[in-house]
Amino acid sequence: MNRIYKLISFFPIFILGCTPNVIEENKVKQKIDSLDMDIFSNKGEKIYSITSPYSSFDKNKQKFQLQKTIINIFNGEEIKYIIKSDESTLSNNNKFLELKGNVKLKTIGQDEDILHADNFIWNIDEINYLLRGNIRFENKNIILNSAKAKLGSDNIIEFFNPVKYVIKGNKNGDKYEINSENAQYNIKTESVSFKAKEKRVRSIIYF
Repeated sequence: MNRIYKLISFFPIFILGCTPNVIEENKVKQKIDSLDMDIFSNKGEKIYSITSPYSSFDKNKQKFQLQKTIINIFNGEEIKYIIKSDESTLSNNNKFLELKGNVKLKTIGQDEDILHADNFIWNIDEINYLLRGNIRFENKNIILNSAKAKLGSDNIIEFFNPVKYVIKGNKNGDKYEINSENAQYNIKTESVSFKAKEKRVRSIIYF
């Protein structure tokens, strides 16, 4: 039977469930196997859940270190995004979340929409998610690359300079390429808009 731990703090409310394999290294740090944690708002709504096959908790720093993390971000009772990474940290009373290494975000309800990055940063008091390093958004129709991106609660991904946008072609290769300073992709409408303050938007068509 899993032990249930309640993290009593300010808002939001946190509930931690994990298997009995909790080993105290010392009075400061604990190892936790098969961690399964749900984070709730003060209204009792589930904000996100985290699972990790191996993690540790530093009591002094009030910080979790997690390996092979899987995170489900909720919108009401429905899962909105599923995020995976090699490792992650959870701090500031479980309000600050950072994922590192092979970050892969998949949207729910859209066909094959996947966002890759080196890092994913989220302060749950804010409505935006920040992604950094080797950003690559891809679905069955397009590819968007940049060094930095921001995903908002309005389902719009903003890509920052420089941005490369490719419309996929047939088996012979991609057909259309656009380079711009900034771009925005609307997940729901599947539309792209481009912005350039200093340089013009440059496009290439392949035949």
